[in-house]
Amino acid sequence: MQTVDLVKIIQKHLKAAHDRQKKWADTERRPLEFEADDHVFLKISPTKGVIRFGVRGKLSPRFIGPFQILERVGEVAYRLAIPPSLDGVHNVFHVSQLRKYVKDDSHILDHSELELRPDLTYTEQPVAVLDRSTKVLKGKSIPLVLVSWNRHSRGEATWEREDVVRERYPQLFTP
Repeated sequence: MQTVDLVKIIQKHLKAAHDRQKKWADTERRPLEFEADDHVFLKISPTKGVIRFGVRGKLSPRFIGPFQILERVGEVAYRLAIPPSLDGVHNVFHVSQLRKYVKDDSHILDHSELELRPDLTYTEQPVAVLDRSTKVLKGKSIPLVLVSWNRHSRGEATWEREDVVRERYPQLFTP
């Protein structure tokens, strides 16, 4: 009899913990629903050869589009009208890969010049070294360079370790 009571107490505590976790998760979640003939942006991810101080994905993700929604597939998936240039990409996407389209021509990223892989990633390439700096950490000096990347504005340039950039992209340092 004592074991049965202990199991019930444990189940009660587990349910309370589950409810608490669900409450926290639900406050962060925002429901996204689209209708047929709506237009959405599609998320794509840049991949770079340089790891920035051990952190990946420093440049913000980009979206291409807009694409028309043809139909809803299940609870959280939508079928999009994909152009022939993206014929290697499956046309059904989870709602987390989509963003609502608000009419503004400056938001549109022309995907025709991108070489998208089937997993919707593309390779970032450095364009130029804009500036140099030295970071001093407890007596150790680390030379840094400010690198501008293709398909990004000057404001999105990133500081990289000079030795890593020089090794991977020597063409940036030739006069």
